[in-house]
Amino acid sequence: MRSHHDMGGLPAGRVEATGHDYALWEKRVDALMELLAGVGRMTVDELRKNIEAIGPDAYDRMTYYERWIHSISQTLIQRGVITIDELGRKMAQVEARHKEEGR
Repeated sequence: MRSHHDMGGLPAGRVEATGHDYALWEKRVDALMELLAGVGRMTVDELRKNIEAIGPDAYDRMTYYERWIHSISQTLIQRGVITIDELGRKMAQVEARHKEEGR
């Protein structure tokens, strides 16, 4: 049985090879993955495993790098590097800062 994300061999239409600029946050997510892998805090296999664990509805709503940041956060929680509470507090701080700055 295939997982929702597994498109291998299925007709998916034409892939348009177009270049685009990445948003700053996307570049930061990529850099974060490189840094975590470089210091042994995360592997590409963990990245893939946690992306593949995303439910179909959420998977379809998320962009490529949104899936990555979800997977990175899940891996760090699973490894005990951060807690869910710590992540929630930091997210609330960032959200409050953005509201103050009018973003």
